[in-house]
Amino acid sequence: MESTVEALSAAYQEFVAAAAGVLEAKEQSGGQKTAATEAALEVFKQRWELFRVSCDQAEEFVESMKQRIGSECLVDEATGAAPAPAPAPARPPAASGIPPISAVRLEQMSKAVRWLVIELQHGAGTAPHPHTSAPFDARFSEDGAQ
Repeated sequence: MESTVEALSAAYQEFVAAAAGVLEAKEQSGGQKTAATEAALEVFKQRWELFRVSCDQAEEFVESMKQRIGSECLVDEATGAAPAPAPAPARPPAASGIPPISAVRLEQMSKAVRWLVIELQHGAGTAPHPHTSAPFDARFSEDGAQ
């Protein structure tokens, strides 16, 4: 994460410096279009693209972390495990492993995952709640009676 932040910061600083270079070149040329102003604009365009790429990479990193955290929370919820604090050095690690999952809880979590996938595929963020047994379609009145 630190390297992502550092890369984004460096790209931003280079972008700002390139913007300042364009302003300085334009001021020195008296507002006229010269080879120096064109070169400064080209550097500015390059730095802008590099900054955008850095922003995209940072956004991808954040999204991957959100998905990872969500997956870990889902597993914790499915297994009934809570995030455990780090064990004290004197205590031996637990030998029991992952606790068993009840069939009902597994089915609930499976439905939750399916609805999340549907929600992500549609990008709507308004999929029905995972505890419903079937999707509700307002066009058919018999769906509401179930």
